Amino acid sequence: MQLRTARLLLRRPTLDDLEAFFGIMSHPSAMRYWSTLPHAELDVTRVWLERMVAREATGGEHFAIELDGVVIGEVGAGRLPEFGFILHPDHWGHGFATEASRTAIDHIFAATDAAELKADVDPRNAGSLRTLRKLGFVETGGAERTFLLGDEWCDSIYLALKRP
Repeated sequence: MQLRTARLLLRRPTLDDLEAFFGIMSHPSAMRYWSTLPHAELDVTRVWLERMVAREATGGEHFAIELDGVVIGEVGAGRLPEFGFILHPDHWGHGFATEASRTAIDHIFAATDAAELKADVDPRNAGSLRTLRKLGFVETGGAERTFLLGDEWCDSIYLALKRP
């Protein structure tokens, strides 16, 4: 399955994307507000990617984001209704997350019976919060100390987007 936007190709991730995803998942800035520490080894990313690919068989809706034939990120809902995205920092600030997310969201609502999509965002992640709000997500709550990354506790803001 492939989805096209004005500038991007969204397609199902494959194990051939390992190197590209390792470049993202090992980048400290990309992983600053992710739910795990940066991947120190390729094998950590391999396990993550294998799980993402396997989720497709159980209703997952993940997409690799390609720009000019190069994987620059991932978007989707591997475990509905949880929605998320990650981009390599070299591609931040160009509207790619919004563009890819809009297309993925439209597809997810068309292809599934999900009543809503949900997101869990670190309150310090201003860029992701801004993107989600642009997409129509609204804040539904929050919690303190929701997960421990290394020696740092992180908080959460919860957001939701109802089916149109």
